[in-house]
Amino acid sequence: MARIKPQTLLQQSKRKKGPTRISVTTIIICNLIVVLVVLSLVATYRHWSRRSMNVADSVSQNFEDSEAFSDAKKYDLPGFAILNTSKGYITVELFKEGSPEIVDKFLDFCQKGHFNNMHFQHVIKHFVIHGGDSQGFGAPEDWTQKGKPHGHLSPKHEAFMLGTSKSKEDKKGFDIFITTAPIQDLSDKLTVFGRVVRGEDVVQEIEEVDTDEHYKPKSSILIKNVTLKRVV
Repeated sequence: MARIKPQTLLQQSKRKKGPTRISVTTIIICNLIVVLVVLSLVATYRHWSRRSMNVADSVSQNFEDSEAFSDAKKYDLPGFAILNTSKGYITVELFKEGSPEIVDKFLDFCQKGHFNNMHFQHVIKHFVIHGGDSQGFGAPEDWTQKGKPHGHLSPKHEAFMLGTSKSKEDKKGFDIFITTAPIQDLSDKLTVFGRVVRGEDVVQEIEEVDTDEHYKPKSSILIKNVTLKRVV
């Protein structure tokens, strides 16, 4: 038997132990599979990310829409009323949030022309001016017998506040009171639903007119008409 040379054995051993070659086609296919997997993962992530954002936006939009719907009436209502008096214009801001029911009633009367040519029936200097019928005023003594201001007054007790008589809240009429001084003891008589923002000088001019012993102006002073505005 012929002997194999050591050099030949070494070469055969190297050929057996050498790494197996991978074809180019196999490498390309593997790379394509990896790319496809990565693209699939990215697409899936983007899909669920967008879906989550759309759901969040939808919930937010529904919440905003519900709020807008619930507050639509409040924001659509006029926020100001301009009283055109025989002495000039008085602009009042209406407390739509603080006194919504009274403001609604006031606006309804404005639209019906209730205040057109309404006379100021009573004027009490350093106290109030009153427009409307005498039944909402009561006895003059009830308005003039007031104590001196003491302690802290709330904003609703300040001068130039717009109110209406509580005695007529459940009736068909509607009268107007504008305070001309800080008053603290009218909470049982008036419901405040606004404040004068322009025309304080007109209020003061009305306050200075001559009156009789029943606080009725000797010369006619009236509200010619009322104009409603959302902004001024």
